[in-house]
Formats: sequence, C-alpha cells, structure tokens
Amino acid sequence: MAADAGSNDEVLNATPLHAQHVALGARMVPFAGYDMPVQYRDGIIAEHNWTRENAGLFDVSHMGQAWLAGFEHETVAQALEAFCATDVIGLEKGRQRYGQLFTTGGGIIDDFMVGRPRGNVGDGRLFLIVNAGRKAVDYAHIARRLPPGVHLVVIEDRALLALQGPKAAGVMARICAPVVELSFMQTVDAEVGGIPCHISRSGYTGEDGFEISVAADEAVELWNMLLADERVKPIGLGARDSLRLEAGLCLYGHDIDETTSPVEAALTWSLAKRRRTNGGFPGFERIRRELAEGPSRKRVGLLLDGRQPAREGAEVATKDGGIVGKVTSGGFSPTLQRPIAMAYVAPAHAAQGTQLDIIVRGKPLSAVVTPMPFVPNRYKR
Repeated sequence: MAADAGSNDEVLNATPLHAQHVALGARMVPFAGYDMPVQYRDGIIAEHNWTRENAGLFDVSHMGQAWLAGFEHETVAQALEAFCATDVIGLEKGRQRYGQLFTTGGGIIDDFMVGRPRGNVGDGRLFLIVNAGRKAVDYAHIARRLPPGVHLVVIEDRALLALQGPKAAGVMARICAPVVELSFMQTVDAEVGGIPCHISRSGYTGEDGFEISVAADEAVELWNMLLADERVKPIGLGARDSLRLEAGLCLYGHDIDETTSPVEAALTWSLAKRRRTNGGFPGFERIRRELAEGPSRKRVGLLLDGRQPAREGAEVATKDGGIVGKVTSGGFSPTLQRPIAMAYVAPAHAAQGTQLDIIVRGKPLSAVVTPMPFVPNRYKR
C-alpha cells in the first residue's frame, strides 16, 4: 500500500513536517503530488538497516485520511461492503483491516485500511487510510456510491507518522502506556506525551511498529519528541520502499492496479470468506471465477543470483527463452545482501523453486521463485 511518484513539473504539496525534513538535510523528491524526503544524510541502506535493528520514523502525512460516518456501525459497514470484499460488518471495536476497492471488472482501484474506533461514542464511524496518489479517485468513487444517511468526511487537518522497528514498542511505551497492550492491527485513541493521537499497531515495513494520526498543528512537536529518543532516526521513502519489498508488500501503481485482481496479486487472504461466497461487490464474477479456476497470472517472489538487481518492467523468461511474465518491483535487499523482485508470471511457472531468467539489459539473470515475505515479518500477534 503506497502511491506513485509525481511529475517534476507539478506544483507540489507539503506535509506539516516539510521544514523538519529540510532542516535534517533530507533529499526531497516529488512523490504523489508532495515534496517528500527520499533519504537523509546517512543514506538509504543505513536507514533501511537502522529500521530493521532499531526504530525508524517516517512521515506518511501524504496519505489520505477520512471518516465514513452514519448513525450505526452496521449501516456504515454495509455501505463500505458494497464496494469491497472485506468483512467490515464483523470488524470489532479497536481493530482495523486491510482491503481493496474494486472496479466492475474486478481490478483494484486502490488498497486501504479501515478501522473501527473503540467505545460507544462515535460507533457509527469508520476510519479510512488510502494511498496519496489515489485519494481523489477513492473519495469520488466512495462518495457517489453511498446510501442516504452515510457520509464521507475527508480529513485535511491531520498528519500521519509511522514508527517502525524492533525498538518501536519500547520507544512508545515510555510516552504512551496504552500501546503496550496492542497487538497487530489493533487501534487506540490515546495521548502520546500529552498529545492526543489515534494509534494503530501496523505499518508498511514488515516490522513491529505503529502508525500515529495526529492533529497537523501538533505534528512537529510529536516528531521532535520521538526523535529525541536515541533509538529513533528519520527514514525516507527510499528505505520505506526497500523495506516493504523485503516484506513482500504491494505498491499501488506497480504491483497492483486497475487491471489486477486480488487473486492474481496473492491477496486472497484479504477477501472475507462470506464475501467470496455471497459477493455483493463490484468485480465479484471475475474474482469468483479466478478463485475456482485459477488466474491467468500470479504474483511471485524471485531471488536473483549475483548482485545486479532487476527493476520494474524487466521480462521474466524460462530457461529456454520463452517470455512468461514481467517484474513489477525489484531491488537489492540490504538484509539478504542479494537482489530480490516481485513479478507476475504464468501459473505454470509460479511454483516455489521454479528456475527462471530475468532479462536485464539483454542479459538473462538466473532467478528462482521463492515464498514471500523475503524477510520474515515481525508483527506482534
């Protein structure tokens, strides 16, 4: 779950933390319509390794935040279930789930997180987080399909921070005791060092960690508070991408898009069992068919020999030269010290252990289909 880079010619937005990134010496780049830090002075590999070993702090305020609001949970949940295959009705208080919005043809408009607040106050609301580069599309898609009494309320005055890594829980425990009790994909509204926040135990790195929604005018104070801990360093989009690739997580616009179904993308686990059977959402016929008969292509992980990485768009071939797929994400894994990639390949070549070649600059590089994640996840279950 993330967004595409933007054009160098566009007028860029700035997050509430923009000045902090510049002051820290970040290299700023256009990303999904925002001027965002791709790396700081230590560089991408150092930031990647720091997050794997300590706690990395990410500014993800470019992501879209919104409320879906009505009078009661079931009404609002049914409204959202009309265009996704997630079990929203059964979502417990204080929990969130991952899902996708679908086209009528079963392609993925975007992927998102949906959370249900704890307590009885405001129980007719669901909290949505969507990708920066798709939020305008998502909001329009949702708003024009809502029944009477259910409303989309876009949140413009909040920032979003992510604290990720094996020491993130220890950092947060010192300034926000309630987070100690959270497990993966649970949420809580609590004060972090006296600042009111909405916190989920989740993230986009494969590590334990937290995503923290905070009022925009208090984001700088929270950012500085977290960085004051010696276990925390700021991390840019470059390491965010290499971390999510090691975790086998999809990047919207690359690994998933409006042509991709969740079955092809190996996201079947995110489709609720009753939704697979009963449907009631756009694209159900395609998804039901692919579940029964298999898709025409499958997303797989690839381990490459040597040191040269394969990038998006590289063709995947059999050992006798037949083209059977294409790379959607690829790079050098700092943790594994070798190149890794994700690709869509024909089902006949998707089995674990299948030997393939990836064509890079006209040269075949040996690769083998391998399970994902490439690096074991360390979520707190």
